[in-house]
Amino acid sequence: MKTSLSLCILGLVTLTAFVGCSSVPHKAKVKAVAIPTGAKVDLDNVHQVKKNLYAQYEQWKNTRYQLGGLSRDGIDCSGFIYVTFKSRLGIILPRSTEFQAELGEKIDKSKLRAGDLVFFRTGWSVRHVGIYLEHGKFLHASTKYGVTISGLTEDYWKSAYWKAKRLDS
Repeated sequence: MKTSLSLCILGLVTLTAFVGCSSVPHKAKVKAVAIPTGAKVDLDNVHQVKKNLYAQYEQWKNTRYQLGGLSRDGIDCSGFIYVTFKSRLGIILPRSTEFQAELGEKIDKSKLRAGDLVFFRTGWSVRHVGIYLEHGKFLHASTKYGVTISGLTEDYWKSAYWKAKRLDS
């Protein structure tokens, strides 16, 4: 009995040491990376960006929300941004909303253009992300409706709006 307790404690100490080694430094520089296949879309080409985003919406609309999901069986908001930028715009972003929010240049809501990331505070420590389309509309994975298009002027999104970021082209 004493030996198995000692082994459990040793195992926990070892596991704790490995977990500490695998943590990401909090202040690490976060960046987007272009896919080297030539598939990258110029984010300054608003027409092409919108075309690709609407095509993504048609393929993914109504896909249900699933925390941690990355497939048509279920996807969360940051996962949808990750998949969309990778498959439609040729850019690899971080997987989490926290790190996506660190990318790019902060821009005023009045200057939004297709492809900009829009962020929301939906709870005390909960963040949400979408991709701006046009005319106050953004594409995202909603917990209630799945992949959908919503409006920044809708009461819920208007009150939860946090910031917008533009990625480098």
